[in-house]
Amino acid sequence: MTGGQPTPQDGVVFDRVGKSFPSGDKNNPTVVLHEISLTVAPGRFVAVLGPSGCGKTTLLRLADGLNRPDTGSVRIFGRLPQPGPDIGFVFQSFRLIPWASVAQNIAFGLADLGLSKRELDDRVAHHINLVGLTRVANAFPAALSGGMRQRVALARALAPDPRVLLMDEPFASIDAQTRELMQIELLKIWAQRQSTVIFVTHSVDEAILLADQSVLLAPRPGRVVEVLDVDLKRPRWVFDTQTLPRYLELKNHLSAQMRKLVLSDPSSDFFGR
Repeated sequence: MTGGQPTPQDGVVFDRVGKSFPSGDKNNPTVVLHEISLTVAPGRFVAVLGPSGCGKTTLLRLADGLNRPDTGSVRIFGRLPQPGPDIGFVFQSFRLIPWASVAQNIAFGLADLGLSKRELDDRVAHHINLVGLTRVANAFPAALSGGMRQRVALARALAPDPRVLLMDEPFASIDAQTRELMQIELLKIWAQRQSTVIFVTHSVDEAILLADQSVLLAPRPGRVVEVLDVDLKRPRWVFDTQTLPRYLELKNHLSAQMRKLVLSDPSSDFFGR
């Protein structure tokens, strides 16, 4: 949580952020986020969990500068956020250019960096290799599996070498086995680069596997309910007998909290409400 005035070293800082959007009643806008105060330290991997509609994606869009808060402020290493090479964004829906090859999609995010052709080609080739797509570098998105498309999206976001990586349920639309492989690949890449990551997910298991901290948001309007340290040693793709009890403790706690949050939502239809 924030305390006092943020400094450039604080990483990503949300300071009493509120955000509303117009509704059918112009006098009563929909309040999506309320008094969000949260600091994501440099190099940390933070997962954001919460019921559908609690403002998780809005939080990412504020961090990217795609939206501005109505109240409070957002700072990225001491500066107002704005879309650019310092901030990478990986969407759930891939958002690849359909008429561009794998290599061209990855190169798209590098256009404004002033690289020479050789530097551009080298960086694209490096990131294609990084996500294991060298054999399909010239293929178009329609010829790729869902997992491959998400690898392209990840490579495109990583290619400008951003200080902050925002990820909005990036693995939700791919099959379970591919999702597990992508999680492992992401952890390996993050271990090398130590970017500051904010990762939105509905999966408690994914949050525990990936994150240093899990942030729980309450139903709309989104508010920070809990910031939980995930104090498990890395790497985490296999939990040994010493680690397993703590993993189960974290999972049970987060799962119970998520159930409470979902059932506390006044718009929820669970159990006939």
